[in-house]
Amino acid sequence: MSVEEGTANHGRLLGTVRGPQDVKRMTAEQLDILAAEIRDFLIAKVSRTGGHVGPNLGVVELTLAMHRVFDSPRDRLLFDTGHQAYVHKIVTGRQDGFDKLRQRGGLSGYPSQAESEHDLIENSHASTALSYADGLAKAYALRGEKRSVVAVVGDGALTGGMCWEALNNIATAGNPLVIVVNDNGRSYSPTIGGLADHLSSLRLNPSYEKVLDTVKDALGSTPLVGRPMYEVLHAVKKGIKDAVAPQAMFEDLGIKYVGPVDGHDVPAIESALRAAKNFGGPVIVHAVTRKGYGYRAAEEDEADRLHGPGGAFDIETGKLLAAPSVKWTHVFADELVTIADERPDVVGITAAMAEPTGIATLARKYPNRVYDVGIAEQHAATSAAGLALGGLHPVVAVYATFLNRAFDQVLLDVAMHKLPVTFVLDRAGITGPDGPSHYGIWDMSVFGVVPGLRVAAPRDSATLREELREAIAVDDGPTILRFPTGTVAADLPAVRRVGPVDVLAESARTDVLLVAVGSFAGLGMEVATRVAEQGYGVTVVDPRWVRPVPAELVELAAGHRLVVTVEDGVRVGGVGSALAQAMRDADVRVPVKDLGVPADWHPHGTRAQILADLGLTAQDVARNVTGWISGLDAQSVEPAADEATAKN
Repeated sequence: MSVEEGTANHGRLLGTVRGPQDVKRMTAEQLDILAAEIRDFLIAKVSRTGGHVGPNLGVVELTLAMHRVFDSPRDRLLFDTGHQAYVHKIVTGRQDGFDKLRQRGGLSGYPSQAESEHDLIENSHASTALSYADGLAKAYALRGEKRSVVAVVGDGALTGGMCWEALNNIATAGNPLVIVVNDNGRSYSPTIGGLADHLSSLRLNPSYEKVLDTVKDALGSTPLVGRPMYEVLHAVKKGIKDAVAPQAMFEDLGIKYVGPVDGHDVPAIESALRAAKNFGGPVIVHAVTRKGYGYRAAEEDEADRLHGPGGAFDIETGKLLAAPSVKWTHVFADELVTIADERPDVVGITAAMAEPTGIATLARKYPNRVYDVGIAEQHAATSAAGLALGGLHPVVAVYATFLNRAFDQVLLDVAMHKLPVTFVLDRAGITGPDGPSHYGIWDMSVFGVVPGLRVAAPRDSATLREELREAIAVDDGPTILRFPTGTVAADLPAVRRVGPVDVLAESARTDVLLVAVGSFAGLGMEVATRVAEQGYGVTVVDPRWVRPVPAELVELAAGHRLVVTVEDGVRVGGVGSALAQAMRDADVRVPVKDLGVPADWHPHGTRAQILADLGLTAQDVARNVTGWISGLDAQSVEPAADEATAKN
């Protein structure tokens, strides 16, 4: 049976769910049916749009139980990191929005206050929900409000330091608060570290393993999600107790512990949640789940259990439908391995994102030279500092948005010691469907103030390889290499090089110096063609290394009438701002116009849609450039006209 057929045949209960109250009225048998229908629904919808399918398949029963025990929105349900909130969206009346999930005008891939009163926190960075929950519980206690606060945090997120800072304060405050540890042994990939080992030992309870193996075998005999085996599943899960002896790790913190509980058994998890709700203090409910549960393509995906397919995928195989293409990440991963072959001092570090950032390619060849520190970017940066102090050259690969979390460590632990650490920032700039919390638009501005830090922005495959080598060759301070998500643009060779600056196009006339940063090089070339049609000459340059501002770039600016910068980052403190300051310092009085991303929260959509909204298209930039340079012409004519009038 296909998923579409399953949705048609078994969607009757799901169609009746318009809010949590509908779930509260259902019998145990109906809940099992509903869970199967939700899985069919999720696979069918997300297969068309892309999104986080694996994490949500793993929390279906857990989410149903939460909405039966607690009264959202009066009781606050917080999801960390939020990508596992699709089932929550379904239960709270947003089924119709899934046809445009993560698309313009459709549902966000994370909780969103604009969508529903049931959503409270939108920050989709991991390890934050417990701190929000601590503050909320304190606020309700101070105001005398009897409201429950529930934080769902994955075992992967528990590798982040903020979680432990929050747990310490939660235990001290002693306010009613339920912490649901959604333990699937994974973040993007298998969770690592001492905490993971401890939770793994709990998962190895023989009776528990027997249950999960039985369930897995039964599901494996049916196609895809398969026909709901309500009686079988329910009977099998009865072998798991709702709670076992409290575990010392959490009890020592002063927080009561319940678990491990089968997160795929609604009655079991519901019983544990009710006990936690009624306790009157902080309680951890340890729910063991399977990421991708019930969907064969996800369960057989060892890399990340179909964590987040970036686009439409085949339901049968879980493979993306789009034709394979060369991605920025692939080029980086390939070149890093080549460099590591030549330099035994090169090591890799990532924060629970080995596959998404390409570091996994290095790990497969040199497993002893790669360190996955879990969701702990701050630790990653300072650990890299230690590796550098020990004579190695660490390459820290994270998404651009996540390095923001480690600013202090980059500034004081790495840069102040002038240590050779290379930070490789994937998904720099506007990334699209994941929304504002994942846009990598802050790095050039935020890290531009770090003394001694060099920042490179490659424009294509060739310059990525070249600049990665240059970065790793630096031995007297940190470097950043940033690139966007998606397919790499065709190689764009330079006409000539001036110092570190590539000249991509030049004209007999030197009206405009167009500084195209990184992946905007192709846009710069198109702008030059359009502006030339209006009779003006444009020199297009790629700085390659944007911080500090190359002296040669300032010299080139001095030879033109107008300088225009285009960058895929926030304008405030960005490359354009830095160039303007460098020109002022050098007493170069050529006007500068900087184009970039406004410092704001830009909605999700495709990258092309958002850039069009921001006026960062070739047509828009060419129109602006033509208007600015023609305005300078008009200004030069006006004094002559005034002088002629005065003589008359």
